[in-house]
Amino acid sequence: MTNTPPPDPESSAKNALGFDEFIAVLVAFSTIGAILFWSLSRKDSDWNFNGILSLSPTTSPNTQLNQRLPSPVPQVQPNAETLPSPVPTPNVEPSTAPLTIDREPSTSVLPPTAIAPSTPEPVQTPLSSSQPFSQPFSLVTPSKNKSTIPPPIAFDDVPADFWGRRFINVLSSRGIIKGFPDYSFRPNQPVNRAEFAAILQQAFENKAGENTLKFKDVKEKFWGTTAINQAISTGFLKGYPNQTFQPEQKITRVQVLVALVSGMNLKTPASPEQVLKIYKDAKDIPQYATDKIASATINGLVVNYPNLEVFEPNKEATRAEVAAMVYQALVKMGRLEPIPSKNIVRLPN
Repeated sequence: MTNTPPPDPESSAKNALGFDEFIAVLVAFSTIGAILFWSLSRKDSDWNFNGILSLSPTTSPNTQLNQRLPSPVPQVQPNAETLPSPVPTPNVEPSTAPLTIDREPSTSVLPPTAIAPSTPEPVQTPLSSSQPFSQPFSLVTPSKNKSTIPPPIAFDDVPADFWGRRFINVLSSRGIIKGFPDYSFRPNQPVNRAEFAAILQQAFENKAGENTLKFKDVKEKFWGTTAINQAISTGFLKGYPNQTFQPEQKITRVQVLVALVSGMNLKTPASPEQVLKIYKDAKDIPQYATDKIASATINGLVVNYPNLEVFEPNKEATRAEVAAMVYQALVKMGRLEPIPSKNIVRLPN
């Protein structure tokens, strides 16, 4: 029979803690106190002890907390093509300091020199006389507008190779001599005295005088009354001694040139007879018209077709011939540019 050591006495409430038990309790309370102190110092709002207790031994508390914090928003430097955001993003930097958000927008993300967003250019509204201008403006003063000449009328009976086509085109485009409703000009049709008075009215734009003659054969409601009165008052035409004008009478070539020279007050040359020798039919020119025809020849008003040396003074003037002679009168006055034509009579040098 062997002697066995007596069993350890069971601990009871009356027995004091052993040394090992005291050390274990002290370590436990120290650990819990350290954890509570660390948690309170971090002021973690969620008090997530599970995350704290699940920390691995190799992971530091700071590293684990940084993984739970939101990553900072990358800063974008504005450039010429990227405009800055109207609300700056707060500058969040991960650190061990308590997590705080500024109440006011941070200016740390702005560049040293703020780039103001470009404003679109205002749309310019058309100028209108009904809208006054509220702001001063400057305009380049345009040059004086030149008179716009409409294109000539393409008459069906004036071919491209017609001798007087260019004279007709210029005068018709200016409304000095007009065609007919069927788009014809009738260049070879004779012109009567009323029609010639209307052409003079459009060509020279002279105002009629206050005192006008009343002709027995021109009624007040006649279509050419105003043109006839103007031609008489400006000195281009005259009536007949019996107080008639004979508006329907066909006008001759010599009468057309005498009227143009009289209305333009052209001077008579020193030797009219010498000037008229250029025409083979000079003897057919009426005596009253020799001075006027000599002046018309010197000033380039005479246009002969087809023979340059044949004047045909008593021939009825056609619409093409009247157009050519009136055109030459306007060239003499400096109102139109010369047209090169082999049908214009010119004295030899």
